[in-house]
Amino acid sequence: MLMPKRVKYRKQMRGRLKGKARRGAEINFGEYALQALEPGWVSARQIEAARRAMTRAMRRRGKVWIRIFPDKPITKRAAESRMGKGKGAVEYWAAVVKPGRIMFEVGGGVPEDVARRALRLASYKLSVKSRIIALETAEGE
Repeated sequence: MLMPKRVKYRKQMRGRLKGKARRGAEINFGEYALQALEPGWVSARQIEAARRAMTRAMRRRGKVWIRIFPDKPITKRAAESRMGKGKGAVEYWAAVVKPGRIMFEVGGGVPEDVARRALRLASYKLSVKSRIIALETAEGE
C-alpha cells in the first residue's frame, strides 16, 4: 500500500477542504482520466483497490497512472478510551482530494470502452464522487 517513507511530523491536524484543485486538474499522461467532483480524503486502501480493479478490467493492457498520493496521516483514538491523554495513533494514510483533481489516468492504446469500464469500476472503490473525462473533452472545456 502507498504511504510516505518518512515524514517530518508524525501527526497532522485535519485541515479544511475548501476550494477547487489548483494543480493536477488536467490530463498529462493518458487518454482517459477519473476526475474528482467533490472534496474528501481517499485512503491508501481505496487507491490500491481502485488500481487493482482497473488493471483487472484492462487485462493488464495499457498503462495506469495514479495521480494522487496518500501523504496525510489520519489518527484514531482507541475504542472506549477516556477523554484527554493526547492524540490517537496513526490509523491510515489518506490523499486530500479537491474538486477537479485528476486521480487516475489510463492510456497506452487501450480501446475507449475498455478504458471507460475500468475507470467506472475504479470510481466505485473511492469515497468521493467522480466523473470520467477524455483527453478531447478536457481540451474542449
